[in-house]
Amino acid sequence: MTDKLITFTLWAFVINLGVVLGAGLYESRIEAPRWLSADGDGALRWNRDVAVAANVGLRFWVYVSTIPLTLLTLGSLVLLWQAPDPVRGWWMAAALVALIDRTMTFSYFIPSMLKLMTEGIYGEAEAAAKACLWLKLAWVRHAADLAALAAGLQAFASWHARSGR
Repeated sequence: MTDKLITFTLWAFVINLGVVLGAGLYESRIEAPRWLSADGDGALRWNRDVAVAANVGLRFWVYVSTIPLTLLTLGSLVLLWQAPDPVRGWWMAAALVALIDRTMTFSYFIPSMLKLMTEGIYGEAEAAAKACLWLKLAWVRHAADLAALAAGLQAFASWHARSGR
């Protein structure tokens, strides 16, 4: 049972990391430019109404990242200790980097976006500056997701190499 649970968790963790990375890149390149745009004079403008209408946090991220990646990261941190040595190191690296991603998400990204989407908290220029910072820091989170995915794939490759597949 333990091998099946470890295999399932590692599979789900790696697949979820890939989905999270791809969706994050999509959001940064396709969705986010609709939320933060430049006026004719080049000044940035936070389009709160567009971000609120999209509501990607509740329509998408909660089901793809907030709940599943958090649970898979925590589950990985528990189960990786039962994995064989070559797998354990890579899986630990992936889980720790994913834990950094989760920490950034819950301590900065979610609260900041909630404030940006709440009317009256920021003035127009301040909201644009906060949104610009949020989008720049999202690339740090993408890099963390990529590193976690690469380490997770290496853990998965080590898992199969040890079984001679």
